[in-house]
Amino acid sequence: MGLSVVLALTAAVCYGSSDFVAGLLSRRAHYARVGVTVQGAAAASMVLLLVLRPGPTPDAASLLWGTLAGVGGAVGALALYRGLAAGTMNVAAPLSAVGSAGLPVVVDVALGEWLSPSAMFGVALALPGVWLVSRSAQTPVPGRIGAGVVDGLLAGVGFATLFVGLDLAGDQHGLWPVAASQVVSFVLLVGFAVALRPGPPRASRWAVVPGLLAVTAVLLFTASTQLGSLTVAAVITSLYPAVTVILARMVLREQSLASHTVGMALCAACVVAFAVG
Repeated sequence: MGLSVVLALTAAVCYGSSDFVAGLLSRRAHYARVGVTVQGAAAASMVLLLVLRPGPTPDAASLLWGTLAGVGGAVGALALYRGLAAGTMNVAAPLSAVGSAGLPVVVDVALGEWLSPSAMFGVALALPGVWLVSRSAQTPVPGRIGAGVVDGLLAGVGFATLFVGLDLAGDQHGLWPVAASQVVSFVLLVGFAVALRPGPPRASRWAVVPGLLAVTAVLLFTASTQLGSLTVAAVITSLYPAVTVILARMVLREQSLASHTVGMALCAACVVAFAVG
């Protein structure tokens, strides 16, 4: 259980760092262009890893779960993109974070996973923690709060589907399910960018960096599920907004909200609860 927690926590650090860098790049280029470049780097990295280390031949079921995970990842990203563009991130982001943390727990329990009292306490700490740490000082645009709720719910379901799909793909087929998820997400994001027509491609080559961080996070999350439970991996990985907030404060000197401090304290307590469980 201890190594599973460490891997999931490292995945959260990679996800949070990826979001921070991608957010900086999105200030200079259209978010759709940045998203395609980020996901393209992730997909290309996985294809390269498969070429270097193909592993066992996958079966149809593992590739199907990997594909479903990729669809979930793309839907989650696109819903958050729309929330960002519509000015409803203060609503969408907390909902997406809670959904990505909570829904895999429901699936895990439904599949017969037993949660220790310490794990249950960790979940109880994580859900309000990720909600608080994901909030921003942004005021939702009047009349669009309902749209932010929809975006947040879609994003939460999408990211939860990514986590659950990779877990159910199993660990008998090497990197194939993860690669399938990344390639499918890339194809869907390209389709979104083409439909949106965001203008000339101006995404920085530095968008490769968050792509590499994101694919590293996926691999770490997958390894965490193989050593522990989906609940532990999904909940701790979903603490990634805390990393983004910390980086924004350290690098950009952004002012943290009081809710961020409380949320990060709850997230830290959650990690301790899982570590001792």
